[in-house]
Amino acid sequence: MGQAEEARPLLLQVQVDEAEADWNSRPHRIVLFVEPSPFAYISGYKNRFQNFIKHLREMGDEVLVVTTHKGAPEEFHGAKVIGSWRYIPRYNLNWLLGPTWSIIRCLHRSADLTLVPSVAIAEDFETAKIVSVTLVSSANRVRLWNKGVDSESFHPKFRRHEMRIKLSGGEPEKPLIIHVGRFGREKNLDFLKRAELERMFTGMPAVFTGMLQGEELSQAYASGDLFAMPSESETLGQVVLESMASGVPVVAARAGGIPDIIPKDKEGKTSFLFTPGDLDECVRKIEQLLSSKVLRESIGRAAREEMEKCDWRAASKTIRNEHYSTAALYWRKKTGRTN
Repeated sequence: MGQAEEARPLLLQVQVDEAEADWNSRPHRIVLFVEPSPFAYISGYKNRFQNFIKHLREMGDEVLVVTTHKGAPEEFHGAKVIGSWRYIPRYNLNWLLGPTWSIIRCLHRSADLTLVPSVAIAEDFETAKIVSVTLVSSANRVRLWNKGVDSESFHPKFRRHEMRIKLSGGEPEKPLIIHVGRFGREKNLDFLKRAELERMFTGMPAVFTGMLQGEELSQAYASGDLFAMPSESETLGQVVLESMASGVPVVAARAGGIPDIIPKDKEGKTSFLFTPGDLDECVRKIEQLLSSKVLRESIGRAAREEMEKCDWRAASKTIRNEHYSTAALYWRKKTGRTN
């Protein structure tokens, strides 16, 4: 007997009328309240917001950014930045989960539209009863924030033999697995330190580069043979997008937002996923890629082609022109306003 398809969170679709389309074409005055700071917090989150601000400015909008952290610049691509220097630590404290979800629930139920980076986060919101899956409520609307990657900054053209020598500890002819990310508990990096994987790569040194930025980071991505991503808690997985844009195939856990990047019909074509916690499957897929240069290059090209479709400019335009119009429509319905 076939298994019924699992219910997915409701992602509402609303048409934008001609008046709203005309409004979309005019410059806007936009205030963004962002925390943690997209100018200090090192993650895919930083790339997402910096590119969003940049492309809003390119569309002629007046943008004001209110954020945390004393190191925030006075302006960014012409957007004025105001620093609000308060920060509440919240890192892996289980006793805070209940109160935190209560706060999140209160905020999002007051919102006219909620944007999520992946279907996995929409499911989390549904489980926590933050997002309604009925058409009755005028609040709790959810939309996907389209994935985006800077496919010019992350590109196969940045592959460098010199960088490969650096990353491989002076042995560039050996297989090179790379990982880019913060050292956080939620990244599950200890998964790749297990005995089986260490034995497989006996004699291969691990190189910790420290923080890389700009072209040096682009070279590091493009110079690897494959990208390993053991994290099971990614809201999306920006580094996976950046590796694929660099033409480097990925072996990642089938968890969080990563299946939004590598859907089922693309597995084995643009990159590989493994069952979370299944070390044997992870190792098999790594070995499969490392044993065949032809396969690595074929999947790397397909990954690059797929990422060329994920444009930050288009994602920013969708938020500005479609998502905001939808939020305004819900707000007018809720308040009974007609203009």
